[in-house]
Amino acid sequence: MGLRFETRRSDSPWVDSVWTCTSERVTEMTSVAGVRWGLVFWEQAGVAYAGVTGPETRTGTAPVPEGATFTGIEFALGTSLRAVPTAALVDGGIVLPDTTSRTFRIDGARLETPGPDDAEALVERLVRTGTVVRDPLVADVLRGHDRAVSARTVERRFRAATGLTRGAVRQIERARVAAERLGSGDKTADVVADLDFFDEPHLARALRAYVGRTVGQLRAGVGGAIALDLDQCVTS
Repeated sequence: MGLRFETRRSDSPWVDSVWTCTSERVTEMTSVAGVRWGLVFWEQAGVAYAGVTGPETRTGTAPVPEGATFTGIEFALGTSLRAVPTAALVDGGIVLPDTTSRTFRIDGARLETPGPDDAEALVERLVRTGTVVRDPLVADVLRGHDRAVSARTVERRFRAATGLTRGAVRQIERARVAAERLGSGDKTADVVADLDFFDEPHLARALRAYVGRTVGQLRAGVGGAIALDLDQCVTS
């Protein structure tokens, strides 16, 4: 028993993924650094909640409401909330007030709480009303396209939109991919070479800082519940 995740990628340019989770006999998990902000809706003991989650720059221990069901939306890099700078959400988040089992309130508007199949429709509405916005420069940078602006301008706008530097995004994403590959049984030497780590100690430091697991723990699937990847959850 632990956390039972299901996730799907989204075709929306505004959404990275949509996920659901049920917690069973687990009260805490290891959180893993991540570069995206999101919306999360959950219900426990008949009481509904909603919140905004921010990027996380380090691993840590997070509480899990036991017996709760969750639906989450992870937004694409470069998107942000009009009313809340993404930088203000880094390593934190906010609980949205006045939430019921059917509706929630954000940016002054009351909206219907989505299920996993309704996520994109909700996001489209948030985009139409200007609640969710994005900087197209970030999308171009992530695709490797050059823009006729200075490197300083690119970095400033990237950080304003994501709350993180480009270097931090690369390091966190690389550590997550490494952890997923090691958990799937890939050889350590292959992960080091393919993901451009200097050596195995460099990989170990990144895993410790961003994932909270050693190579051995990832291979064995031990160490408690972990939000390593929305397709899976390790609970041993």
